[in-house]
Amino acid sequence: QLHLTMSEKNELTKSLEMVQKELQEKESEMKREISEYRDRLLQAEKEHQDALTEANRKNEVEIEACQDKMNLLEHFISSQKLEIEHLKSNKEELNNSLKEANLTLGELLKTKVR
Repeated sequence: QLHLTMSEKNELTKSLEMVQKELQEKESEMKREISEYRDRLLQAEKEHQDALTEANRKNEVEIEACQDKMNLLEHFISSQKLEIEHLKSNKEELNNSLKEANLTLGELLKTKVR
């Protein structure tokens, strides 16, 4: 019976060693998979960050271009306002000159009629 028990013990020991070996293999495989997933996650995060950085750069360039256009338009509007003021002033001067010419013409006509 002792021999039988020793034999059972040896079988159980072998079985336990096999189970431990399987567990170690599975643990190694899981660690490798975790490492792969971590690497893929880091790569995805890097690609995402690169894409955000590029999008931000493009947006900044576009904002700058829009600001330049706005500055040009503001300058154009200012110059148009100055031109309008100049034209109004010229119109007023012409109207005044026309009134004076009409008065002078009226006086000349009165003088001629007499």
